[in-house]
Amino acid sequence: MGKYILNVTAVFQLIVFALTLYSIVLGIIGLFRKKEKKNYTPTKKFACIVAAHNEEVVIANCVDSLKQLNYPRDMYDIFVIADNCTDNTADIARKHGARVFERFNKEKRGKGYALEWMFDKLFKMDEGFDAITIFDADNVVDKNFLKEMNSKMLDGFKVVQGYLDSKNPNDSWITQSYSMAFWSQNRAFQLSRSNLGLSNQIGGTGFVIDIDILKKLGWGATCLTEDLEFTCKLVLHGEQVGWAHDAIIYDEKPLKLKQSWNQRKRWMQGFTDVASRYFFKLLKKGIKERNFKTIDCALYVLQPVTTLLLGVSLILTLIQNNSKGMNIFVINYLFNDEVWRLFCMFQFILTPLYLIVDRKMSKKMFWTIVIYSTNLIVLPWLLTGEQNLMVILGANAAFTIGFMLIAGILEGKNGVMYFFRFLLYSLYTLTWIPITIQGMLDKNNKEWNHTQHVRQIEICDV
Repeated sequence: MGKYILNVTAVFQLIVFALTLYSIVLGIIGLFRKKEKKNYTPTKKFACIVAAHNEEVVIANCVDSLKQLNYPRDMYDIFVIADNCTDNTADIARKHGARVFERFNKEKRGKGYALEWMFDKLFKMDEGFDAITIFDADNVVDKNFLKEMNSKMLDGFKVVQGYLDSKNPNDSWITQSYSMAFWSQNRAFQLSRSNLGLSNQIGGTGFVIDIDILKKLGWGATCLTEDLEFTCKLVLHGEQVGWAHDAIIYDEKPLKLKQSWNQRKRWMQGFTDVASRYFFKLLKKGIKERNFKTIDCALYVLQPVTTLLLGVSLILTLIQNNSKGMNIFVINYLFNDEVWRLFCMFQFILTPLYLIVDRKMSKKMFWTIVIYSTNLIVLPWLLTGEQNLMVILGANAAFTIGFMLIAGILEGKNGVMYFFRFLLYSLYTLTWIPITIQGMLDKNNKEWNHTQHVRQIEICDV
């Protein structure tokens, strides 16, 4: 029986490790950037669409930032969809110069339906738009956004995703964790795939679609993650999403864990829904046509399952490490202790590496965190043979407090706070496991929940 358990858990753990290793390899590739030849000749005419539901607090700043774009003003128009609004969103958007379309439909609620409704209206207009850009009402947009998108479309891309940045990274430990996650994904998920010539993923906001491809394929993406659904649709039809690393959109992140939990649960509901409908289609097409772009997209939509598998793997590892005679295979059996600790150290510092190359972290903080990661080697060496749990916990706590003090000496009070919040990022990451379970269980619940925005942040403030 023990041998059977070992063999079964070995197969499971190796599959999980292979998926993890694939993500790490992509992440390493995302640390680098290929040189690009850019063409800034304004050629494409854009329809900039902002989807808004009761966004009177933030809509003015979004529209104002779009009016300030470094692109000929006669080459783009700003449209606001006031979707089922009961506040002054429509009036404020009009006063700030947007073309406002009010939509009232209590049956088909949500961004996906609102966009589909608006696209139909754009198709009937005579302005001659070449492409459509999509934004959320809480966004503010970098002045070079359309210039960068125009350049990528002149390279031949029909759909392009921009760099999702954060408006409020320092507001709370949740906003800092969110921001770190998005900054990391911009490199590990997006830039890496762009470097390899794979298809990127639409990120919900800050993306451009060629109007002809939209007419050809139709939108039809009305689930809770309409961006992922449309990405899968594009890849199945042989299209490729491009990546514009310098086309920046600033997004407001939730302040509290409860808001974050609800938003991420909605994402996982949508992810699970899309995975159930598109994974096997993508995988079958990719294998049949020997097209790794399609296979990679299939692996991407499998994220809820991968997260759940990682959770199970973690539980199995904890059981084996805290019990004797369970005969559960643990991945570090493949390595000696030193190699495994170095591997864990590298995983720990991968996020700071993304942040330092994109200038989201100071050099002093980067090296503080890198040296702190040596606790995975230093403490086991210092505590060799120690069995007292309180001594072990005390040594770990003293090591951490020591580095918090170093962060304070180097960067003051903000340094201590940043370092502490960086450690909490691990907790934020772990919350994905229960969130994913909830999302998978509720995947058939299509009810759309609005995230309320309460702060006004202008483009000059970020």
